[in-house]
Amino acid sequence: MAPSTGAQIIARSLRDLGVTVIFGIVGIPVVEIAEEAINLGIKFIGFRNEQAASYAASAYGYLTGRPGVCLVVGGPGVLHAIPGVGNSSINAFPLLLLGGSADTHLISKGAFQELDAISLLTPHTKLALRPSSLDTIPEALQSAYRHAWYGRPGPSFIDLPADIIQGHLPFGNDLPRTTALVPPPPKPSADEPTLFKVAQLLKTARAPLVVIGKGAAYARASEPIQTLISRCKIPFLPTPMGKGVLPDSHPLNTASARSTALKEADIVLLLGARLNWILHFGSPPKWSPHAKFIQVDIASEELGKNNNDGISIQADIATFIPQLLSHLQNWSYNPSTSPYTSHLLAAKNKNLAAAAQKAADKSLPMTHSSALATIEHTLSSLSPPDEGNIVYISEGANTMDISRSIFPVSHPRLRLDAGTHATMG
Repeated sequence: MAPSTGAQIIARSLRDLGVTVIFGIVGIPVVEIAEEAINLGIKFIGFRNEQAASYAASAYGYLTGRPGVCLVVGGPGVLHAIPGVGNSSINAFPLLLLGGSADTHLISKGAFQELDAISLLTPHTKLALRPSSLDTIPEALQSAYRHAWYGRPGPSFIDLPADIIQGHLPFGNDLPRTTALVPPPPKPSADEPTLFKVAQLLKTARAPLVVIGKGAAYARASEPIQTLISRCKIPFLPTPMGKGVLPDSHPLNTASARSTALKEADIVLLLGARLNWILHFGSPPKWSPHAKFIQVDIASEELGKNNNDGISIQADIATFIPQLLSHLQNWSYNPSTSPYTSHLLAAKNKNLAAAAQKAADKSLPMTHSSALATIEHTLSSLSPPDEGNIVYISEGANTMDISRSIFPVSHPRLRLDAGTHATMG
């Protein structure tokens, strides 16, 4: 039996980690990895440009909740994949990038597609490393996979020199230890004193608001959030990619009265949503100057950002919500304490009427609203939103912003748009 190659060890390690799909573009020397992966039943999806492949892998990580894997050649291949690395990092999508590189003994000699990718990507990834030998491949891949997945999800990078990929284990040497399947990330929870403080604060709210971000969608927290909203009767606002965690048709959805909700809310529970440009940094004049924010996020580095006077909690959202409900007990928001809900309803009815009028405009040239409404009607006739069979991908300012209100989403992770990095084109 022929001795195992580095490519075979890499492919086997990926399979043992549970990888079933690889995105990328093959070439020397990584083509051997793709071939061995296909031999093991891993699906390889090829692209025409590494940028598209890396974006696809990062989106796959978000949609599946496990790191997407992208395989590219060295040098320009790695350079072209960097946009996906940036997208993964800022959006907290788990991504494992595998890049080929020159033979180790040719480094600094002007080798084919030579690039110091480790130095380039270390500042932009959670982990960037190069296996030192064939024996260390499984451990390196396992470590990079775990780093991409655990804590705040993001990108990891493995540099794979040609002599590692094409190398052979000496005859008689045992295969390196099989890569162990990485267990799902631990789910941190909130401490009891903080939960008590949050519950008491919510109970004092005259105009409470729950903001549902894409972090809640990634956390698979739809069911507990549905329970929270239904039991406590708190109005909610989904961020663009938080749409569908609760159906857009939910009566407490304030998306059609967004400006009013932001302006009047006094106690705001942020679930996997960041106070960045998408939410106007939590600052006036978009928000009330008296608003208090309760921030729940898996990422410790996000805590307190633009929220110095509020409460910040590092926790898994699906774990946090049942804890909070136990402290809230039978409490529900009483809308009679302020004109907040009547203002929301008035703004919602006004904005929906204006949107319907724009969608019904049949003048030429067609407007964005009219064109998108026609597309929505056609898609809904083929598959109603409640069935959850359509994934909407939109980009470009007008198309993205207008379609957000026209295309209803009833299930999580069915809308992909420009995201936190405003990636367009």
